[in-house]
Amino acid sequence: MRNYDFTSRYDTLLCPDIVALLSQIHEFKGEQAKLMGAKEDTLTQLVEIAKIQSTEASNKIEGIYTSDERLKKIVREKTMPMTRSEREIAGYRDVLAAIHESYNYIPPRPSVILQLHRDLYKYSGLSIGGHYKNSDNIIEETDAAGNQTVRFQPVPVWETSEAMDRLCTAHDEALRDPALDPLLLMPVFILDFLCIHPFNDGNGRMSRLLTLLLLYRAGYAVGKYISIERLIEASKETYYEALQESSAGWHENANDYAPFVRYMLGVVVAAYREFNDRARLLTAPELSKPDRVRAIIRGTLGKITKAEIMEKCPDIAQITVQRALSELVKAGEIIKISGGRYTSYTWNRERD
Repeated sequence: MRNYDFTSRYDTLLCPDIVALLSQIHEFKGEQAKLMGAKEDTLTQLVEIAKIQSTEASNKIEGIYTSDERLKKIVREKTMPMTRSEREIAGYRDVLAAIHESYNYIPPRPSVILQLHRDLYKYSGLSIGGHYKNSDNIIEETDAAGNQTVRFQPVPVWETSEAMDRLCTAHDEALRDPALDPLLLMPVFILDFLCIHPFNDGNGRMSRLLTLLLLYRAGYAVGKYISIERLIEASKETYYEALQESSAGWHENANDYAPFVRYMLGVVVAAYREFNDRARLLTAPELSKPDRVRAIIRGTLGKITKAEIMEKCPDIAQITVQRALSELVKAGEIIKISGGRYTSYTWNRERD
């Protein structure tokens, strides 16, 4: 049977590149605290965007979609879900909100994880919500020719409940050891959870919700302002490669957590970098709104759309952004790349 022992594996993960990622995140955490202390009201404008992006991206990874307009209305609770996909999106919205608002009171224990899974499916009408799997499942992959192969065989049904108990107990014990960084324990817990694959459905979405929960409880709140799920969705090929590499030999206690740990910590670093960039633009008193639009485009390598600019500066009205873009195009500072509704802009680096 699988041995869940965070302590024995911990030192093997303290290689230079992983330690460097941990150090970067610790530094970013301090910078975020300063920015939040100075301009917390301004930064709350990022929260709604992150909620929408997180709900969209985490469901998109699992092939659950709705239109952009419907998604925003569902996340903002302005409409009732109509389709099965929308009901699952609404469930994710509610669990995400609970974690955002009450993470201190949501310990990662089996009974709590079951409740979160129950709420994920509360609009679906399905009976699987809040219950461990009732049949053995496998993790498959499909190649370009449509051929399916088994990538990983999770723990069997009869072992699932005990495996979750032992995983959560081992994680709780590790958190009590002040010598162990909870930031490094997080991806180890998530990998073990995914290898157990305790539910008939919803394991991927639950893993991303649990990632946020563990980060918040460890004091790393960047996911409240920048969507961790969006960053995972944007790099999902790398995510699956790291997951596959780190799950090899898992049943025999011979797997290497390092690839998955590097990937997950890299995502957290990327989120903090994006937070710092956005926060500085939002809180820079010396920059006018048109100047902030200019700074965003100049700081972007390649193309950027008007919608993406507005996401980075949610306090700037659409008409102000459009006016700034027109003036920058007229001045030759940016280049307009026409594409109808997908029109984008890029900085004219020939002038630098």
